[in-house]
Amino acid sequence: MVKKSLALTLLAVLTLAGCKAPPPPVTDDTLVTSEINGVKLVHRHAVAAPTEFEPVNQTWRALYGASVMTTPDYGGKVVRYLETGKPFEVLGNVEHNWLAIADQADGPLIGYVPLKAGVESSRYDATVQSDRPRPRKTKQVCVAVGGASKACRTNDTATWILD
Repeated sequence: MVKKSLALTLLAVLTLAGCKAPPPPVTDDTLVTSEINGVKLVHRHAVAAPTEFEPVNQTWRALYGASVMTTPDYGGKVVRYLETGKPFEVLGNVEHNWLAIADQADGPLIGYVPLKAGVESSRYDATVQSDRPRPRKTKQVCVAVGGASKACRTNDTATWILD
């Protein structure tokens, strides 16, 4: 009797030892790896892998508070927003002229932003400076009044001044 129960216990242990634990359930935050054009990208399951990828690996700065999307188009969900003037890492160019971005160099892909959302860090100051509105030169309109006299007005006022 003891031999039979020992044999059954040993059989049960050996049977259960061969079982594997089920894999953890896949959630939006589960990290997955995708290979695109020979480059491995680590990203959350909620962020879609691009179909095209050209590596850039540069630090850029945000020109405005752009939406970071889960897909390289406006059809995805918003993951977060860029902060104007703050740096972010561009992993590469993807389809539809969008950028695949990360929080740090060689970090996981966090999402996609449009190409015009940022500029290389080295060109940021010049880009912001060139984008400022310049004051317009006021043009004077003058007409001869008689002899050497003339009347002039600037375009920004309706007042005529006689010389």
